[in-house]
Amino acid sequence: MRKYKRVIFAEGNGITRAPMAAEIFKSIYSGDAEILSRGIIVQFSEPLNQKAQAVMISNGIDLTDFESQKLVASDITLDTIVFTMEASSLKKILESIDTANEENTFLLTDFVGEELPIMNPFGGTLQTYGICFEMLKTTLKKLNDRLCEDDTKEA
Repeated sequence: MRKYKRVIFAEGNGITRAPMAAEIFKSIYSGDAEILSRGIIVQFSEPLNQKAQAVMISNGIDLTDFESQKLVASDITLDTIVFTMEASSLKKILESIDTANEENTFLLTDFVGEELPIMNPFGGTLQTYGICFEMLKTTLKKLNDRLCEDDTKEA
């Protein structure tokens, strides 16, 4: 597997799991890459979901200035890898963005070998968002290990 210079987390409107994942990953990733979050269906920029913001702040991560951005073809270059939280998002990206393919765009949990998908906390309690945060953290530690293991093999 090649070394990536950009890691993108993408989901629906890009205001909950993708920015949470990007910021958590920034705090644990031991490689050297630009880490971004994007929305798949973004009509206009929106701030982070309020409950996601509360959970992030309680974990020492401040995303007060966050604004969602739409995933576009130019985001995905030869050294980019994209992760989605749901199979439907993966399918939509592969069908709608010509620079996305099965070699650079993956379902996050499949990529790290987990069976359960990352839960969508939308509409849930603050506790649900906290559980989502912990699930992401656990999965992203596995992603860090996998990407850094691949970097070591390449060196």
